[in-house]
Amino acid sequence: MNIRKSVENNVLTIGLEGRLDTMTAPELENEIRNSAEGVAGIVLDFTDLAYISSAGLRVLLSTQKRMNASGGSLVIRHPNEVVAEVFEATGFSDILEIEA
Repeated sequence: MNIRKSVENNVLTIGLEGRLDTMTAPELENEIRNSAEGVAGIVLDFTDLAYISSAGLRVLLSTQKRMNASGGSLVIRHPNEVVAEVFEATGFSDILEIEA
């Protein structure tokens, strides 16, 4: 998985390419932990994300909880059809802010 990140207007944007699974979820979790201090929002750009597993979903859930606790926001942007179906099947589409 490749990770691209930028910060603009106090919003951290992280673009993911490849697969977010058991092997790569810890890398994303570390990246968020190390980069999200003091930001008002996080945008995860899933335009180039091909697959997400339960390990990836766990990272999203913990990030959502962290942002809620700090008064910030988490937005998932541009998930493909496969990833969107995982969100629907797991109920994550009801708890995450998703922009098509």
